[in-house]
Amino acid sequence: MRILYLQTFPFWGSGSGTYARHLASEIGKRHKVAIVAPDERPIERAKLYTVKMPFFVSFTGHPEWPNSKLYTQLTNREILQVHETFLNATISAVEDFRPDIIHVHHAFPLTWAASFVKDAYKINFITTIHGSELPTLEKDKRYWRLTYDAMFRTKRVVPNSGWTREWFLKIFRGYFHEKCRTIPGGVNIDKFAYTESGAKKVDEKLQLHKKPVVVFAGKLTKYKGVEYLIAAARKIHGEIVILGDGPERERLEQKARGMRLTNVHFVGHLGAGIAKLVPYYSRADVFVAPSVWDEPLGLVILEAMSCQTPVVVTRKGGIPLAVKDGYNGFFVRPRNSAEIVEKVNKLLDDPDLCYRMGQNARKSVEEKFSWELISKKFERLYEACKKKEKNPVEIRK
Repeated sequence: MRILYLQTFPFWGSGSGTYARHLASEIGKRHKVAIVAPDERPIERAKLYTVKMPFFVSFTGHPEWPNSKLYTQLTNREILQVHETFLNATISAVEDFRPDIIHVHHAFPLTWAASFVKDAYKINFITTIHGSELPTLEKDKRYWRLTYDAMFRTKRVVPNSGWTREWFLKIFRGYFHEKCRTIPGGVNIDKFAYTESGAKKVDEKLQLHKKPVVVFAGKLTKYKGVEYLIAAARKIHGEIVILGDGPERERLEQKARGMRLTNVHFVGHLGAGIAKLVPYYSRADVFVAPSVWDEPLGLVILEAMSCQTPVVVTRKGGIPLAVKDGYNGFFVRPRNSAEIVEKVNKLLDDPDLCYRMGQNARKSVEEKFSWELISKKFERLYEACKKKEKNPVEIRK
């Protein structure tokens, strides 16, 4: 098969970018793959068609586009600019690559382009719903109708968790439930694996030798609840390392300074490359994700677990799909710093428990969330959904 992926954001800095990057690379082991995206960095085993954006725009912010506009802030003419840019890039890729099927990431805006391609070139498409686009669809009704029409044309809707599915169906009033098939994101378990040498490098960089370490990784937005981890920091029996950037970073740093905390370290956005993240996951005794919104899935949680790190997370959105309380991590209530202190210290103060739950975390990812397993589910879906014609419609330039 020939599969063309359409991705809205760069390949690094967000969950959907990570998802798109790894899925394309894994599928590329067995099929011809290409990807349209606003990124110039190559993807292993995938042909890249780079989109030149008229300006940067995101759903909730993006660390690689620190000054990006939000879709809710766009004028009508700016929405048209974005749509035309993605449409032209998609048509150019379709005419050059000639895919058997298209896989779109996010409910919009690239599904609008895929919808046109289906009508004009008779190429089917499926759509992964990542969840980060759903608040925009709720808040700004300008995007609803075009996205509804695209969902009518897509062959399958693929939410990344059961919670994302329910949220999507609520927004579209129960329509399209028959098209939904939930497939979570995955982890490259060969690359996201514990490395002792990487952990030592983190010790040297941050001077953390022999100190218990708690890590957070993600975009620094209000949704992620990092302020509650900082509020807990004074009573946590270890060092807090915060990876990532975003609109909340300055406020969070001010909060840490105001509390006169000496055990909180802001590292910032690490940029491209798995090799930059794995050492921090490996060094972490505990990974904390204190989200206050319904996290669609949380790939960073899976990545940390793959590196044998137990997690302390909120029971929000799709997170319970991966985490089993008391087995590979602990749940805490949202906005509850006291519970973060309790559960994190329970792990830090009991090395045997911490080790055992870390091993269970790795096992959970190997059994359910490796990209090899996830990609095979998509392959079956592509085969079922691709256009089957004896005489395919010729592309007319």
